[in-house]
Amino acid sequence: MTTSSYESLSHSRWDCKYHVVFIPKCRKKALYGEKREFLRHTFHELARQKGCEIVSGNLVQDHVHMLIRIPPKYAVAEVVGYLKGKSAIAIARQFSGRKRNFNGECFWARGYSVSTVGYDQENISSYIKNQEQLDGRGFDELGEF
Repeated sequence: MTTSSYESLSHSRWDCKYHVVFIPKCRKKALYGEKREFLRHTFHELARQKGCEIVSGNLVQDHVHMLIRIPPKYAVAEVVGYLKGKSAIAIARQFSGRKRNFNGECFWARGYSVSTVGYDQENISSYIKNQEQLDGRGFDELGEF
């Protein structure tokens, strides 16, 4: 880590990276085609709205891996909840034809897995990038975002 890789807030210098994994409801194989391309842009835009940055990510057909930088002023649960909630609403609007009344719209399963990323960022990034081959189901679509 170099000092240039650290971000700055008013009273702190930070470099907080997290490896986050979450799945669609009932582990449906729903992340392909148009939804994959739509979610790729949606996740980046939602992260930018919270002041976060998605360093790398991969949408496999039945789960999402991302390496995300979250400022210390936000809790990881707050950012992941925001990403999952707003992306579920966006998917309902785009693909289900729903324009309002999103009560009960559940695209993502409850919970997520998170681990901090320190000096092994290269290992985590290569793991995320090669996730489809590691699953043994190498599809021809690239799910990177």
